[in-house]
Order: sequence, then C-alpha cells, then structure tokens
Amino acid sequence: MTVLTVTMILGIAILVGAFLWRLNAAGPDLPAGIALPDGARPLAFTQGADWFAIVVEQDGAERILILDRLTGRLRQSVTIDASP
Repeated sequence: MTVLTVTMILGIAILVGAFLWRLNAAGPDLPAGIALPDGARPLAFTQGADWFAIVVEQDGAERILILDRLTGRLRQSVTIDASP
C-alpha cells in the first residue's frame, strides 16, 4: 500500500512539473505588428510552421488572410462563402 501511495504521489508531481515546464516555455516568434487592410476587423488567428492566418471581416464578408511569418507579406487570401 505504501509503494502504491508513493508511486501515485511521484506520478502527480511529475505531471504537475511537466505542465509547469510547458507553460513557462517561450511561445512562437511573431512579427511586432500585423498590417490589415483598411476596414478589416480581425476575428480569429492561427499559425503554422512558416505562416500565420487571420480571419477578418471586411465589408460584410469574411476572408482568411494567410501571411508569411518572417516578412508579414500576404501569401494568399481566401473569401469565405457564407451561403448554405
């Protein structure tokens, strides 16, 4: 019974340590500023290895802007069709 208790305590301590280690790790590098088109309102953000994407609403339509992570230049723009 004592061995099981010690094993459980060590396991929980290792899990807590792993969570704290991951939460304190540095996040990904992003550009200092992101220039969006005039009138665009950001709605969502996601990223990949060498790109990041921002979903924006502009003039009543939603678009996905895919930008280069290093330069911040627009790679691709995709319009989201809201019709069913």
